[in-house]
Amino acid sequence: MSNSTGRKVTANLALTLDGRYNGPGGPGDFGAIAPYVTTEVARNHLTRIWESATTAVLGRINAEGFLGYWPTVAADENADPRDRGYAKWLVGAEKVVLSATLTEAPWERARVVNAPAADVVAELKATGEGDILVNSSASVIKPLLSADLIDRLYLLIVPEIAGGGQRLFDDGLPGSKWTLARQETGELGEVAVVYDRVR
Repeated sequence: MSNSTGRKVTANLALTLDGRYNGPGGPGDFGAIAPYVTTEVARNHLTRIWESATTAVLGRINAEGFLGYWPTVAADENADPRDRGYAKWLVGAEKVVLSATLTEAPWERARVVNAPAADVVAELKATGEGDILVNSSASVIKPLLSADLIDRLYLLIVPEIAGGGQRLFDDGLPGSKWTLARQETGELGEVAVVYDRVR
């Protein structure tokens, strides 16, 4: 598959010190992560994530969850301008929702695709321009890591050990090397890092 467009595949996720994106309570357990996502550093990090992206790739759960939250932020003049910037971008961007169960897209400017993440992203890379952002959807990020299709990782590392829950970096991934493009530490001890894949 030739990548003639130069589109980068980027992914963002918040992780605990023990590498988990949710806690022992299951997929909705963000107790360890929630206190850190509204800090100055986290909000500035959020802005960097979308600035060069033109396409958002989401799993079904995130697509439905985001739909209940971000459009209202986009319309809220009192919201933090960085939150609002991201919200407006997300509403207006091309969105690809990966799902085997949805029959119609839950958003405007969105389409549902029932196909392996690696195939969908390889196809996106071959056309269009701008970064392809895999938006907080670990169910999509994992197969892309397995296929070595991610070019940039935006991670927010929070200073808590969840002790249970799902990990992003499972055993069995192909080995890969990354270079640190940016790091910023927040007052609560959260660290926003940007890693680029060394190819």
